[in-house]
Amino acid sequence: MNAKPPSYVLDSFALLSHLQDESGSGRVLALLKQAQIGDCRLSLSLINLGEICYLIERRRGIRAVYLTLASIENLPVEILPADRDAVLAAAHLKANYPISYADAFAAAAALSCPAILLTADPEFERLANTIQIEWLPIS
Repeated sequence: MNAKPPSYVLDSFALLSHLQDESGSGRVLALLKQAQIGDCRLSLSLINLGEICYLIERRRGIRAVYLTLASIENLPVEILPADRDAVLAAAHLKANYPISYADAFAAAAALSCPAILLTADPEFERLANTIQIEWLPIS
C-alpha cells in the first residue's frame, strides 16, 4: 500500500518568492516539480490568491496582476475556496492568534487538509504549536 504524498499549503509569501525569484524560490520550485508528477499536493487559499493580487497591483499595476494570474493558473496548485467552513475556521484562528486575516486562511487550510504550511512569514511563529510549518529562508 502506497503512502499518501505530502500536502503543502502555500501562503502568499511562499508563492510570491517563486514568482519573483526571491529567497526560498528554489524550495517552492522543487515542490512545484514534485506536484507536477504527483509526488506531493500543493494548495493555496483563494484569500491568499487575492492577497497576492493586491500586492502585485500595488507594486507593478493591474497588467502585472493578469500576467501573474496566468502564471499561477499554469502551476500544479489547487486554489481552495473561501467557503463557509474556511471562513469560520479562519475567523476562529484570527480570534485566538494575533495574525492577519489572510494568514488565518492559510493556517486554516493547513489545518483542514491537513498539510504543511510553507512560509517565511514570521507571523506564523505564533502558530508553530498548532500547525506544521516548513520555513523558507529569508534573505
